[in-house]
Amino acid sequence: MENVPERAEPTIRISQTHFPVETLGPGRRLAIWSQGCGLACAGCMSRHTWDPRGGASRTVSSLLGLWRAALARGADGLTVSGGEPLDQPAALEALLAGAVRARAEAVASGGPAAGREIDILLYTGYEEDEVERDAARSAAVRHADALVTGRFRVAEPTALVWRGSANQHIQPRTARGWARYQEHLARTESGPRLQVVEGEGDVRLYGVPRRGELVELERRLRRAGIALTGASWRP
Repeated sequence: MENVPERAEPTIRISQTHFPVETLGPGRRLAIWSQGCGLACAGCMSRHTWDPRGGASRTVSSLLGLWRAALARGADGLTVSGGEPLDQPAALEALLAGAVRARAEAVASGGPAAGREIDILLYTGYEEDEVERDAARSAAVRHADALVTGRFRVAEPTALVWRGSANQHIQPRTARGWARYQEHLARTESGPRLQVVEGEGDVRLYGVPRRGELVELERRLRRAGIALTGASWRP
């Protein structure tokens, strides 16, 4: 009998993960940032995620383990951002398909996820038509409840929640996505849009800053005698 080689476990290159994130979608969420971006939008605050050789390679199963742990801790959703997640479409499809299955299992288990509308949100710099015209990208996004689409345009600031520039859109794709995001499609906010988390020897900012918010943060830190080095939004 011919031996059939085992299929390699899918892996995805990521920059980092964090739970809970409260600035990239409704509620407390697990966030996964992919590594590598061929779009390289001017003014991006996450230039450190551009290099596809950076970050670390993680198995999809290990990331789904983080998702199951977040669901057990009461996560309201999963947000995948980047980098550009759709530059790794096959791996992203495996991740999001697994996330949907894990969510269903958690809801059925009767634990903290039972009876709750837990959503999956995907950020991409591609436009909706660019996604739909590409078979691999289209296959990946079918597992997301909602997308945030469009290049970041530094000259088009916006107060729209969870978006960096006025051209970007939230695109609900499922009944769950409409239930979760319909009230936010045109919602604006005036307060800070960044979550500050102290790491080991660094400070991480999670969210979508308002125009000038990063500059103001640097000014405030300088006044306090703190100088930033290696800021991700500078070349």
